[in-house]
Amino acid sequence: MTKLVSENNFSSVSRRHVLVVGGLGAVSLVLAGCASPGGADRTGGDEDPIPGPWGARADRNARPAPTPPPARAETPQPLPRAGGPIIVLPRTRWTRAGVARPSEINPMRGVRRITIHHDGMDSFTTTDESASRRRLEQIRRSHVEGRKWADIGYHYIIDPAGRIWEGRGVQYQGAHVKDNNENNLGIMCMGNYDNQSPTNAMRSALDRFVASQMRQYRVPMNEVRTHQERMATACPGRNLQAYIRASRSSGGGMTLALNDEALSVQFV
Repeated sequence: MTKLVSENNFSSVSRRHVLVVGGLGAVSLVLAGCASPGGADRTGGDEDPIPGPWGARADRNARPAPTPPPARAETPQPLPRAGGPIIVLPRTRWTRAGVARPSEINPMRGVRRITIHHDGMDSFTTTDESASRRRLEQIRRSHVEGRKWADIGYHYIIDPAGRIWEGRGVQYQGAHVKDNNENNLGIMCMGNYDNQSPTNAMRSALDRFVASQMRQYRVPMNEVRTHQERMATACPGRNLQAYIRASRSSGGGMTLALNDEALSVQFV
């Protein structure tokens, strides 16, 4: 049965787009992130304005929300090592929260395609692990509390240091491309790549991790696309878009990684 508000009922807009509502005129939107509909959870549309203290429509006079604590005190993980195994950091490293609405989330039932995003918020260049944790929790809260989604919309997130973080469990359908979330693995790069360029560490992690997932799920290169290649949106930003286009080409980083027989993934 269709939910009252489903991921498929929201429209997609970018930071430079306007939304025409019921023929009453154009309303400019300043947007706080990139995430799209699909699946049973009551989720919002791509790059919708997010209500509450984490979004663009927050009351500027309101007291800011407290910063959520890290999941637990741990020794920081070493940064990814070029040529070593691909390390994926578990969800428990950045949040204590599980799926907020288990009855409103669809099973994935296999992966046949991959979509790459940015978060579309402000630029994010730090390599500090605790900053990445805080940003992940901010995004999760905006999805769950602001948009009333079942969970964070992305399956994996890559930060500027090249760390790969587990998001929504891959056993569940994501919430990242409007009407196209079935069998679609969502991978997001932290930052706004209209305003910044992906770091070398992020590029390497993205190429190698996407290649590993292509190999694991037998996803062809023509089904590895960016958000804007599946629907009308600015995501993942012009700089990341240009890099991914080059990376998928003959001799590009993603193609070379796919041919690396030593490629391996380690969940820690």
